[in-house]
Amino acid sequence: MSKIVLLEKIHQNAVAYLQEHGFSDILEVARALHGKELLDALEGADAVGIRSNTHLTAEVLQALPRLKIICCFCIGTNQVDLVAAAQHGIPVFNAPFSNTRSVAELVIAEAILLLRRVPEKNAKAHRGVWDKNAQGAFEVRNKTLGIIGYGNIGGQVGTMAESVGMQVRYYDPESKLPLGNARPLPLQQVLEQADIVTLHVPGGTATHNLINAERLAMMKPSAVLINASRGGVVDIEALDRALSERRLAGAALDVFPKEPRSEKEEFVSPLRGQDNVILTPHIGGSTEEAQANIGHEVAEKLVRFLTAGTTRSAVNFPEIAHQAKEVKSRILNIHKNEPGVIARMNAEYAALGLNIVAQHLQTKGTIGYAITDVDEVVPPELMAKLCSAPAVIRCQLI
Repeated sequence: MSKIVLLEKIHQNAVAYLQEHGFSDILEVARALHGKELLDALEGADAVGIRSNTHLTAEVLQALPRLKIICCFCIGTNQVDLVAAAQHGIPVFNAPFSNTRSVAELVIAEAILLLRRVPEKNAKAHRGVWDKNAQGAFEVRNKTLGIIGYGNIGGQVGTMAESVGMQVRYYDPESKLPLGNARPLPLQQVLEQADIVTLHVPGGTATHNLINAERLAMMKPSAVLINASRGGVVDIEALDRALSERRLAGAALDVFPKEPRSEKEEFVSPLRGQDNVILTPHIGGSTEEAQANIGHEVAEKLVRFLTAGTTRSAVNFPEIAHQAKEVKSRILNIHKNEPGVIARMNAEYAALGLNIVAQHLQTKGTIGYAITDVDEVVPPELMAKLCSAPAVIRCQLI
């Protein structure tokens, strides 16, 4: 029986889905874990489910030889060393679509609030100041929304923005089909033309400080910036200076370069205390609907891998589509992508007179992944031989 560990308050419908499919050895931990605590919780685990605050580094993965699958119940996977996971034969799954609507709604709401100067008016009212002045407050109708990163979330933000009368311009380094009346432009032109700039790009070195002092200077003084993507995308110090000097009208941030590991740790940011800034604690996807959708989507991927070896939509691994197991034995073989591996493996089947009913092979970079169906019981000595082959990273029998 597979042991599954779920950290960080994974939605209960994920647990229900796993139980419905016969998985009963499930350990739930309501918070992120680190160091020895994390290793102790994951000892003997076949699968782990995390959100954004549990970090699975190369060192952690090295200490977990039994771990077969990592499931990120969120969009991002930068909390996992994807290369190290692949090298250990561990596919990593996430939920790239399930919280799209929730994030898009938050962005549109913040755009309206910032253009209407609601954060400033709200802060003043709390201090007893009655500021009814309309100066600098605008409707979103006919304003230009600039989207940096036109993927699943960026595209939906654009569609929702058009529904309230906004003009949509976007930049993406890859060619993307525009939705509605959106128009692609170079990054500089998006920044120069937009009344609202919203960021929807992945994390990593390619986007680190993508919005820096130079690019903030390209924006209109009346414009606002929204970041619901990754904390490292914005140079926070540069943004703080631009806001303090009134070279930008406002900002809303849901993600930060350094975020507290728990509710007990203080949130520290130079943007605290700025009346024209909305600060939210990484809640873009934190709606009941989004978490329920994520729970079901990722739990389904977990079940399909453990019961059938399916790796479709894995972010770091060769992808093989779902094929229900309808034979006595299914062998999963994860190996180094080098010549002769499959030929040698098939020779072992032939030597024992085992007939291959179906075989699926995919490669990605240095990793190869083969699923072999045999309509006979595979003897333990064959599995031992297959698993000890020089190029094999991991193999298992379903």
